[in-house]
Amino acid sequence: MSDRTVKVVVYGHVQGVGFRYFTMQQADQLGLKGHAINLADGSVEVLASGPRYAVTKLLEWLQQGPRTAQVERIVVDDVPMSLVTERGFRAG
Repeated sequence: MSDRTVKVVVYGHVQGVGFRYFTMQQADQLGLKGHAINLADGSVEVLASGPRYAVTKLLEWLQQGPRTAQVERIVVDDVPMSLVTERGFRAG
């Protein structure tokens, strides 16, 4: 099975609610590499790379996020795997 790398921007009430931490937990459970970081506009950027099925599972989870968040929408772009420099997943 092939790998997939995506950059996702998550919009809504997603900062200050543990979104990055919960995303890191989900990604770790799925064996993904990448990061979740806050952006200046109040959204969260998630860069995730790994097996296609695991990336799909994370994308499904990101549409809802943790109970503390209110996800309005996500924007997903496929990107080159070379953008991921992390060995695991970090919340920065």
